[in-house]
Amino acid sequence: MIKINSYILFFIFIFCIGVMVATAQENGDPAAVIEVPDAPAVSVPEEVPDAPAASAPEDIPDAPDTDTPAAPAASTPAARALEEQRLDIIRYGTETEIANLIQTLKNEKVSYLDTELIEIAANTRNRNILSGIFSLFGEMEKTGLEDRAIRAIRERDEEANDTVMSAVDYLGKIRSEDAIGSLQELINSGETRFLNTVFRALGRAGKGQGDDDQNPDRSDDAAFFLLDYYKNRNPGEDNKREIIVAIGETGSRAGVSFLSDLVRNTEERAVLRMAALDAIAKIGDSEGLEAVIEAVSSTDPNVRSTAITALGPFSGEAADRAIIEGFRDSYYRSRIGAAQAAGRRRLESAVPFLRFRAERDDVPAVRDEAIKALGAINNSETMSILDSLFLERKNSDRVRIMAADMLLQNSADQYGKKVEIEMEEARIKRQTALYNGFIRILTTAKSGTLEDMARRLITSGGVIERSLGLDLVLNNEFRGLAEEVRSLLDEKKFGVSLSRKARNTLDRLGLE
Repeated sequence: MIKINSYILFFIFIFCIGVMVATAQENGDPAAVIEVPDAPAVSVPEEVPDAPAASAPEDIPDAPDTDTPAAPAASTPAARALEEQRLDIIRYGTETEIANLIQTLKNEKVSYLDTELIEIAANTRNRNILSGIFSLFGEMEKTGLEDRAIRAIRERDEEANDTVMSAVDYLGKIRSEDAIGSLQELINSGETRFLNTVFRALGRAGKGQGDDDQNPDRSDDAAFFLLDYYKNRNPGEDNKREIIVAIGETGSRAGVSFLSDLVRNTEERAVLRMAALDAIAKIGDSEGLEAVIEAVSSTDPNVRSTAITALGPFSGEAADRAIIEGFRDSYYRSRIGAAQAAGRRRLESAVPFLRFRAERDDVPAVRDEAIKALGAINNSETMSILDSLFLERKNSDRVRIMAADMLLQNSADQYGKKVEIEMEEARIKRQTALYNGFIRILTTAKSGTLEDMARRLITSGGVIERSLGLDLVLNNEFRGLAEEVRSLLDEKKFGVSLSRKARNTLDRLGLE
């Protein structure tokens, strides 16, 4: 009798365990299993469907998924393609889920959902959704939302401020000619909350989409409008700088005389004179060169350093001499400006100065810019200098990594293996910062010689190495490593973030 009761008690115990698991599942934990010593675990009922999960940004590994209302379909997310899951989020998701998806698309730099995003933007006034979509399209400079953005400006009393601001910013980033009238109307409305953003957007729209597409009449009209506002509309100190920047964005010669006078006005605030110098450099017209060269001798070190940097687009002996003099300036920002200008000009006469600064300057930022300039000049002499900076193991990690980056950018086929050898040396010596720096720049390099390295990273590295290996595969389109990439699709083994990145890599290479 006692033996029979023991069996009955055991089955009652198991039954109670099953009830507890079912209760846990109903409370939102479908994977809950309570461990019982020496007893079989209760299995999770298969008929309980998982809710589709919102995509999390790749740079936040294993972020908790946000619940999304289930789409009217019988299959579970595990049985559907990633694209279908994302389509469901767009169709049925909350603003938070859609915002998370937009951030993921931004990180992945993909565009296969553009049509759906344009459609949802056309039919919603949700500030978070619209701001996210405008930001995504603006960052990637993609057209398609112009009508919705212009409508947000015209119907701004019915839209959230965030929506209008993001719409204005988007129209500026894509340099929308069609938006010029609406942007000018918004400025004329006197609504101060939008002015800072709309000035710059108008300047960009005035220039048009790219240097080759510039319409002089359109850019001049935008510049004249901005000049008139500055001179006659009392814009206030907070807006003056934005107008100056916007004049530079137009690329119009019509603004050069005004900007030159502003640079020469020593009674004016330094921040406005510096903005005018940057604007003259952006326009790049020789009419402004004299004012820039005069500012190189300014007693204000910030104006002086900005002027030296602004010499980059200009040519001629006077500009060359001014750049060289910038290397002798005790103010470190002037030396940075000289290096940047020399690199932009590819000024070979500056090479000895750049080498000296790269090897000996006591300010790391100056050394960085000198190394970048040597890379930009890119002749046999500068490549030899960069090679010696990279191979000298007594140099700082920062110098060696920067020099290696320039070598790879200019000739990855020649220097890829050299950097790989030094990376392995750093690993053996446990020089973590140096190893990480070398592997990071190698995964952005383009060279067929790096395929074996990509294979090793994917098949035998840690999570970070495998992720960087995927970057290398995608950057060089190593389609021969498709099977190695597919091996990372196992979420249980490699995690959701890495698996998702592998799937995206296959998709972008057309291998999925």
